[in-house]
Amino acid sequence: MKRLRIRIVGGSLAGLFAGILLQRDGHDVRIYERSSSGLAGRGAGLVGQRDLFRILRVIGCEQVARVGVVADERIYFNRDGSIAERLATPQMQISWDFLYSTVASHMTADSYMIGHPIDSVVESPEGAQIIFADGGREEADLVIGADGLGSVVRPLLNRDASNRFAGYVAWRGLVPETALPQEAAILLGRFAFYITGGIHVLGYLVPGPHGETGRGERRYNWVWYRPVAGNDLRTEFTAADGRIFDYSLPRGALSDGRLQILQKDALSMLPPQLAMAVEAEPQPSIQGIFDFEAAKMVSAHMALVGDAAFVVRPHTAMGVSKAAGDVLALREALMGSDDLPEALARYEQERLPVGKYIADYGRQLGASAL
Repeated sequence: MKRLRIRIVGGSLAGLFAGILLQRDGHDVRIYERSSSGLAGRGAGLVGQRDLFRILRVIGCEQVARVGVVADERIYFNRDGSIAERLATPQMQISWDFLYSTVASHMTADSYMIGHPIDSVVESPEGAQIIFADGGREEADLVIGADGLGSVVRPLLNRDASNRFAGYVAWRGLVPETALPQEAAILLGRFAFYITGGIHVLGYLVPGPHGETGRGERRYNWVWYRPVAGNDLRTEFTAADGRIFDYSLPRGALSDGRLQILQKDALSMLPPQLAMAVEAEPQPSIQGIFDFEAAKMVSAHMALVGDAAFVVRPHTAMGVSKAAGDVLALREALMGSDDLPEALARYEQERLPVGKYIADYGRQLGASAL
């Protein structure tokens, strides 16, 4: 493919993966991230998958996939805190923060622009034009939408671009392991679950924010899936100061009163060890669980990657890996043709069925989550 002027909307991992690889291929690349403070510190832990390992090798930072915390077994609690089942299924959890910062270090600083929200994109036969929130405009040969659930690129390719609420949310906590009391020590080194009618909780250790894996330097990540009526989402995502968020409630936004209710619920509903983990988190966040499947991933001058194309449920543990697979396929398609629309069509043909498969798998897992 000839040298293209590529502009990427969204600077999380999907955008970074695309930016780094396409810039290395000689294209003129720039990433625009809406957040004015960047995305460091927003993640917890994740389980690595094949396409993530592949893209890290290509970028040249595969060592980050080896910096993790191993859970030696899975345990399933009874309500009283006794163990109902043990499974010897070791797996490693890596740090989203460490992964993000390591990958971001491979993108040239002058090509990653934070605090640049984009209102829309206009496509013409000759290319595409980005329209910024401040009224500025910029031309591109290819615009890549890597802007997640709230994608501004997605509606230009899909008549129905709305995310569908799945009927439940994930309350999340991430605390230093030293914040857990001794009575909860069984949680360390294990993937712990409590699953019963209407309740699904899990927790596991992840590295520290800079990849620390030593005892006392790690963090404990817990997730509690809880049903919510669709008409209650506005209240669920309303911050203590009155701000209303679209898809989640970030750390630090929960009111003291709601935090106390959460802690009381944990004490009355969860095994004691997991209730202690919930109580140790002073600033839990809430993630809405949504579904979206793109009917179209490309046009002549636009392409979607990651959650902008398919929103898959967190039970799959495949969101980041799916984004990596999208980017690898897009890069390969661009390298294989000098005709941009043809290359994009080939990319879509490969990745549409993959996205649909993972999205369907996530819904199947979600059906048994609560």
